[in-house]
Amino acid sequence: MGFLSDLLFPPIPSGAREEVERLVKELVEIGPRDDFLSERPGRPFNNQCRHIRGVEIGKRLNDLGGYNLMDYVLRRVRRKLGKELAAHLEYCWMGIGSWLS
Repeated sequence: MGFLSDLLFPPIPSGAREEVERLVKELVEIGPRDDFLSERPGRPFNNQCRHIRGVEIGKRLNDLGGYNLMDYVLRRVRRKLGKELAAHLEYCWMGIGSWLS
């Protein structure tokens, strides 16, 4: 999907737009502040060195709309934060639903 299709036909379930927008905003704040990955575990990162809240958001997005919604949100994060932080988020979500499993 491209920018135009994301804009016109976002894969957001009916009634979930407000929540998805809030979650995207939170991810965009987490990335520059903490990153989504760490070299060492410890708050705000879990034992796999993944941002705890980033993982929680990924699980919620999966519950709301599965892989397609997660992919849509990743594209939005990539446009706002760049490829490096988006790649870290992609790895942070590994194993959630069918994401990179």
